[in-house]
This record gives sequence, C-alpha cells and structure tokens, in this order.
Amino acid sequence: MRPLLRGEFPVWREAMERFHYLGNSRIVGESMRYVAEVEGRSLAFLGWGAAALKSRHREAFLGWDPPTKYRRLHLVANNVRFLILPWVRVPHLASRTLSQNLRRLSGDWEARYDHPILLAETFVDLTRFRGTCYRAANWIYLGETRGMGRKGEGYEAHGRKKALFVYPLHRRAREILSAPLPSP
Repeated sequence: MRPLLRGEFPVWREAMERFHYLGNSRIVGESMRYVAEVEGRSLAFLGWGAAALKSRHREAFLGWDPPTKYRRLHLVANNVRFLILPWVRVPHLASRTLSQNLRRLSGDWEARYDHPILLAETFVDLTRFRGTCYRAANWIYLGETRGMGRKGEGYEAHGRKKALFVYPLHRRAREILSAPLPSP
C-alpha cells in the first residue's frame, strides 16, 4: 500500500473510467490516492477526499454543533473511491487493503497537508453493495442517508440511500473532534 505518484494518475483515471461505477470524477478538496500492489502489479486503488459537508449521523456520533463542525471538518477524510481490479482474486483483499491504508492515511495526510486525519468516513451505495469489507475491517456503521446529494449550492433528492461507516484513526478521535472550541 502506497500513495500514488503524480505520474501514475493516468493509470488511476483509466481504471476508474473503465471499472468503477462512479467513473473518474474529480475528488473534492484535499485528497490522496493509493495503490495496493504486489511485486509491482496493481491490485486495488483507493481515493480519499474532503469529508461530506453534511451528515446527520456523523454529526450526532461526534456531538458536533455547527461551529465545531466547521472548525474540525478538515480532520475527517472521505473514502470516495475503492476499486479492486476485476481480474484480481485474493481472499479478504478488500478488508486487508482498507486496514493497511488506514494505518498510514493520517501520517501521509499530515506530510502532505500539515494536519492529521482523525476520522475516516465512507458512504456505501446500498443498491450495489452491503458494506461487507468495511464491516470486516471494523468500521462503525452509523446509519442510512436520506438519499440526497449536492446540486450546485443546495441539495436534491436522488433516491439512492447510502450506508454511512466511520473509522476513528486516533484512540481519542471522538473526544478531540467534539471538544469545545477555545474562547475568542
């Protein structure tokens, strides 16, 4: 498991276009892309981006009020892409890949963006998947979304509910993320 090098982005784009149901749309905000490989052969790709702006389940889990959320949201990363290449058949690869990626995500993020990641989140499309690999990698299921998505400045119903999973990357992640802000 390693971060993708800039020169490898064309391989990422092609794999996402050909094999991921969401395609190769731009990853919003700060982002990291990873490749899982064996002996130089790519097995899987993972992409991380900015956390979702709104998530009632995450905000309840963390005890966030709006000011705290806006000050701490940059400490949460969203697993926006996870692709195991279709010809790869390795037992338990998905959960192992997630676990390996989570062990290095915060350190890599801090090296690139000068701040750690304390919580990982992902939204699983329930019409396509059950979230089995996230459950196997000990992610915490928080609930289903309402089936809304960003559209321009607002939100629009698209009808596809997604399961929200989170994974604390620090043993005190909830405590740190929900701590009251210092007085001005």
